[in-house]
Amino acid sequence: MHYVIIGNGVAGITAAFMLRKRDPHAQITVIGGESDYFISRTALMYVLMDRMNRRDLEPFERRKYTENNITLLRAWVTALNASTRTLRFADGASLTYDKLLLATGSAPNPAPWPGVAHTGTGILNFVSLQDLAKWEYHLPATRRVVVVGGGLIGVELVECLRHHGIEVDFLVRESWYWPMALAPEEGEIIANHLRRHGVQLHLGDEIAEVVANPARQLTAVRTTQGRELPCQALGACIGVRPAIDWLRNTQTPPACNRGVQVQADFRTSLPNVWAAGDCAELPTGQVEQLWYSAKRHGELAALSMLGDAVNYTPPLFYNSAKLFDIEYTTVGVGGPESYFRRLPGKDVSIRIMHETDGTVTGFNMLGSRWDHAWFETWIAERRTLPHVLKNLAQAQFDVEFGRVSLKALGVGA
Repeated sequence: MHYVIIGNGVAGITAAFMLRKRDPHAQITVIGGESDYFISRTALMYVLMDRMNRRDLEPFERRKYTENNITLLRAWVTALNASTRTLRFADGASLTYDKLLLATGSAPNPAPWPGVAHTGTGILNFVSLQDLAKWEYHLPATRRVVVVGGGLIGVELVECLRHHGIEVDFLVRESWYWPMALAPEEGEIIANHLRRHGVQLHLGDEIAEVVANPARQLTAVRTTQGRELPCQALGACIGVRPAIDWLRNTQTPPACNRGVQVQADFRTSLPNVWAAGDCAELPTGQVEQLWYSAKRHGELAALSMLGDAVNYTPPLFYNSAKLFDIEYTTVGVGGPESYFRRLPGKDVSIRIMHETDGTVTGFNMLGSRWDHAWFETWIAERRTLPHVLKNLAQAQFDVEFGRVSLKALGVGA
């Protein structure tokens, strides 16, 4: 049996190791075009800030692939013929498979603004190793950058640029930072924190036009609020989409909508072809572009390829990050009501969302570290707000010099 996996991200590599664990004799090939080895994409910012090197991005020792007899192939797949179970590569070579997993991940949304077609290399994303290399090339000659997109990738890029002393104009089209995840109060905390770090934050504004000189060098960005912002580079952090453009036009394309449409066991519309991770669209229409979801997809898709009965249901949403120096933890979903407290004079707050009857549905916590497993348990057990507030200290990590006083937040244990 020859299992072939297109994509060496977390979904693909997790699937490869699961396949090897269950089938010690199978041939397993993982194809990746971006890198030779699986990398931790969330750590790209630390390489750009010179805190890590490229080798540090690899979560596994390289010998682990050899020890598990997993073949890693550096190539871009350009065509799929499911009738002959054949893949074709950009260099004209081909490879056959018995069972195939599509784990192609995400690609940046294309820059949609007028003037982009007349600009050379100054418009950059920040999601791949190739993007990292472009930023490293541009930084020495860059004095000012415009970053557009008020999500996690945008704020990570802004932090990297400020680390190098580059002036940054940060455009967020919404009226506060990251309304998809934060309420106005938390958005204000982050906005003020960014400004204290020297970021020129422009809320409620977006790009109207990109300006370049006759040599196609980016010189400025004009905004819908009438600003003209000089810059030598533009960080386009406006979201990602499933990286499946090549599949839509291949000889035997799987059914695709936003992503590759899969059943609850990750099978696609093609025989002997599965899909997982950021490129997979679930039966609900969801595309889960999250690290932990991709890892779980990879495990279950591998089991499905091995013949196990699989019926995936999306997990409770959670995420954690750092917004410059501010720890951020979110679990669950919003509710019609919420309990909010902020530590006076500090970038620390808690928000607990709940139903009108007090049943807790979600958490948004800034400025301290929390164990999301407690939050998940309380949501699953349908605990009420009084119970959660009484036991909130259990969910705090004991970080040296960093444990926030719940009493100061007005929360009694």
